[in-house]
Amino acid sequence: MRADVYFSLDVEADGPIPGPYSMVSVGLAVAGRSDGEFRAADPAAETFYRELRPISDDFVPEALAVSGLDRAALLRDGADPAAAMGELSDWVTRTAGKGRPVIVAYPAVFDWMFLYWYLLRFTGSSVFGHSGCLDIKTLYAVRAGVPIGAAVKSRMPAHLLSKRRHTHHALDDAIEQAELFANLMNWEP
Repeated sequence: MRADVYFSLDVEADGPIPGPYSMVSVGLAVAGRSDGEFRAADPAAETFYRELRPISDDFVPEALAVSGLDRAALLRDGADPAAAMGELSDWVTRTAGKGRPVIVAYPAVFDWMFLYWYLLRFTGSSVFGHSGCLDIKTLYAVRAGVPIGAAVKSRMPAHLLSKRRHTHHALDDAIEQAELFANLMNWEP
């Protein structure tokens, strides 16, 4: 059986769903590896980050404002989504080696939706397969024995949280989430 290689994902977008709206940045950080025993990684050591050119004219100004990115600059200087998704896939494949790449995110549904859609749309396949995703919010709810509605960072024990700030910069937040994930994986509640 192949070991899992966990990639913490954060996406910033200019709207609620991919297609009509755009993923404007994507960050990945290796959170750790597991062959039955989890080993945390230094999440700042192996990372991937791209800012992307928008794919449509539609955007929600409030959603774009969360990232602090400038739409005109993204239109001018953002990476071509097809090239960026190809680079991301190649980087994940190299980084995972013989391991199985698995996305971890908090919450995964939003970030996974954008990344999976972009990978299928621009490369024709997902390096993570169709189900290589683990939701950190759900992981905490199960480990802590709380309802999903109570699985929020403000209610988590402080020792589980990253010491890093949540900045809404995709790479910063991927690194922060990688630390939270590693802490949860090593937690004995």
